[in-house]
Amino acid sequence: MMLCHPRRVQALGRPDSAANRAIGWNGRVDNTIDQDRHRITRFIDLPEDDLTIKPHLDAIEQQAQGADRTRVLDAQLIADIRDGEFLKMPASREIGGTEQSIVRIGRELGAVAYRCPSLAWVLWNHQAVFHLFAGALGPERADLLTQLMATKSWVSFPAGAGSGVHGRLEGDSVVLNGQGTFSTGARYGDYCGVVFAVEGPDGTPRRPLDLRFSLVANDRKGVTIDHSWDGAGLRASATDTIHYRDVEIDVANCVSWFGANRAESLRTIDVVNHRYREDWVGISDLWLGWMALNVVARAAADVTAEATTRKAIMGARMIDRPTVQINIGKALALTAAAHATIKAACTEVDDRIAGRVVPDTADYLRQQATVSMAVDQLSQAIDLLVKVKGANGMREGDPFERRVRDFRAMPLHINVHADRITHQLGRYGLGIELDAF
Repeated sequence: MMLCHPRRVQALGRPDSAANRAIGWNGRVDNTIDQDRHRITRFIDLPEDDLTIKPHLDAIEQQAQGADRTRVLDAQLIADIRDGEFLKMPASREIGGTEQSIVRIGRELGAVAYRCPSLAWVLWNHQAVFHLFAGALGPERADLLTQLMATKSWVSFPAGAGSGVHGRLEGDSVVLNGQGTFSTGARYGDYCGVVFAVEGPDGTPRRPLDLRFSLVANDRKGVTIDHSWDGAGLRASATDTIHYRDVEIDVANCVSWFGANRAESLRTIDVVNHRYREDWVGISDLWLGWMALNVVARAAADVTAEATTRKAIMGARMIDRPTVQINIGKALALTAAAHATIKAACTEVDDRIAGRVVPDTADYLRQQATVSMAVDQLSQAIDLLVKVKGANGMREGDPFERRVRDFRAMPLHINVHADRITHQLGRYGLGIELDAF
């Protein structure tokens, strides 16, 4: 069913109207799908009127089910979003961006996730890795960053588990060979970031490692995108593999890669703007939290709307079942608590940026840990909603089933994964040297 704007409430017509038959008329004039969604989003506090992405929200909703089925996002929608200001939000004004706050970008991505988590996932990836690229390339490559903004370029970063790229120096060029994995949104984008190890005379990586970073155009000769993503959730996120075969790029556009001490290095090196002293992993966690929040909010809105009209076994109304009321109530409480945590964590970063305060290790770990626990609360909330939905929640093709599948990917992302973060935080608390990631 088409999603109306959460703040726009439509009145019911006659009980026998087509609209009322579609939702299941139960005689309550205040019961519409739109009102149920408005009630949930109002409680969790998810306003959308001021968002840059607002003009596209209806189109995002319309293509979501088809995107999940075909594993491809709507091409015209992608073009329309690229043509606007959305991709410029994480970029500072020095390089042609709109320099939006961490809270604002999170809210924007959340509004997209409320309708199509696959699209939100690829947009989130662009926003987060552009933040990384701006920090890594620095003031000396500001012209390259400005060019990305001027051409409204979309970027990705294939550097997941199983990645490995070598670079052979040849005069003013470096020739790349290898692959990068988990390149979210690459097939929709223009450039991918690449980390590579420079080869020595014997064709093996130099020792100690000489790691460098650069950008490679997706259409450059020798670059191929292997459509390898077959995930159960986020099916249209195109989290594919990039192959580099004798790809030649300019050495002048390469910079040293920070490696394991990336977050620490960003606190002292020259940056284009103070916002880039904040590491991208922590920032990506904050924005992922907003997306997870909105997916659960949408699932809650849909479940509560259905519960008002649905009959349980023996004809009892679901809305009258005490456990339905309790489970929905607890799910909403958990979601609201997660929202408060995520918003506060984002505001803390925005305040640091505004005050030009350099983050330390405690700051970095805190933003990851708080969001990780908020996402854990959201996991509990969606499990309660599954209980309310019951066996109907297992039906393939139901929008609720799609939302649950999409949500399950979020706590598993390595950046926000509770096992990684709590292990690091435990080592910090005990005064033990932190792991590399």
